[in-house]
Amino acid sequence: MKTAIRTRLSFSHLIVLIIGMVLAGSLAWLAVEDLYLSTQRENLLAQARLTAAGLNGSPEFNFAPDVYSQTTNITPGIHTRLLSESGAVILGVPILEGDQPIRVPPDEDPGFVPADELVLRPEIQSALEGEAQTAVRQVAALGGERVLYAAAPVHGEGGEVISLVYLATPLPSRGLPGELVLKLVGAVLVGGIIASITGILLAGGLARPLERLDQAAARVTEGDLNQQVPVQSGVRELNNLGASFNRMTESLRGSEKAKNDFIADVTHELRTPLTVIRGTVETLEDGALDDEFGRSGLLASMGRETSRLIQLVNQLLILARSDAGALSLELETVNLEDLAHERARLLKSLAGQKGLKFRLSQTGIGPCLARADRARTAQVLDNLLENALRYAPTGSEIQLALKDLGTTIQCSVADDGPGIPAEDLPHIFERFYRVEKSRDRDSGGAGLGLAIARSLVEAQGGRIEAYSKPGGGTRMVFQLPGAHLPAN
Repeated sequence: MKTAIRTRLSFSHLIVLIIGMVLAGSLAWLAVEDLYLSTQRENLLAQARLTAAGLNGSPEFNFAPDVYSQTTNITPGIHTRLLSESGAVILGVPILEGDQPIRVPPDEDPGFVPADELVLRPEIQSALEGEAQTAVRQVAALGGERVLYAAAPVHGEGGEVISLVYLATPLPSRGLPGELVLKLVGAVLVGGIIASITGILLAGGLARPLERLDQAAARVTEGDLNQQVPVQSGVRELNNLGASFNRMTESLRGSEKAKNDFIADVTHELRTPLTVIRGTVETLEDGALDDEFGRSGLLASMGRETSRLIQLVNQLLILARSDAGALSLELETVNLEDLAHERARLLKSLAGQKGLKFRLSQTGIGPCLARADRARTAQVLDNLLENALRYAPTGSEIQLALKDLGTTIQCSVADDGPGIPAEDLPHIFERFYRVEKSRDRDSGGAGLGLAIARSLVEAQGGRIEAYSKPGGGTRMVFQLPGAHLPAN
């Protein structure tokens, strides 16, 4: 059976509270009992000393014979017994309860302790040596109830011990007086109630943010991504959890928007060549197929659009495989200098048509050897070089620079074109993003070249960045792992 977190927290708090209260109550009971017994010892011992002090140096006492009863010494109340050195009772003063003396059981206690045994008790022995002392014993005559005894010496005129004062008082059966027990129990109950209320409030404070998070997550699973949860719970971990959830939903909204934009862009990009192809086919079907002069132009247009469509599909396929981590790579040692020369030579005729030149430079000792996929790296260079050819002004140079950074090999492609506005620079590697929104697709492409370049570079363990400012040209820089590094 599944239970709510609020119930679990409250129940857990209650269990911990009960265990804590039992332990704390037990320790408090022992501490208070020990304090109570110590206080009783001190009080009874002080009373015995005070009584003995009043008798110090007094002449001999002559009392009427009084039979000593052990029961009299241990019945409830405080009973004063003045003992001789041999342990014989020579003075007995029972404490009164109101106007009546304490009731003494009529039957003699079968556990009566004779004087010769009584004098062997440690507290009496200590008093005989001149040191007042106390002791606690269980008395069978009282059903095993504990009794506190105090013995104090009475000194003669010469300072010798001439007799003893022996006091006794029964202790509470539970270790503490009933009133004190009630107060302790009441304090524990009040503390338990306060702690329980506090625990319920605390459990609610902890559970409430989690309940909101649970409700928000349920709505997200239903498709509502516009969910945000408060992050002011006062608990750092809950705040971090709420902030992470908010970032997640924000990322999901961004991904959803990117997906919708991607679908819209793909649809738009596919619609144009398909529309041209369909129109060409319809025109040919309407009789243009028999017109040799007009037919060649229509077929050439359809061929261009078909090639464009195939290129777009191939580009989308690369991006899809990259996203899925299924992009096939054949990593090997690649000389980037040789590869850069090769790609520049293939594009030399296209550069010549615009009056552009390529200039290659290299810094570092030895060849720039990278661990990379040659075909994929060539595709990256082609995309960057074609992008530079598109924007470089006539008569300028496109610079290819290679640099060995030790752990990586850096390659950059720079042009003297119009540059990229600052607000567009963070987005140029996004799919279908165009700096010039109204740029003709035939001259500008579909906006996938830089996105593909980034995917291919990152798939090989590298990174790519762009540096540009309006009117200051653009510099594309990518880095690949050096060939001397161990393969992953």
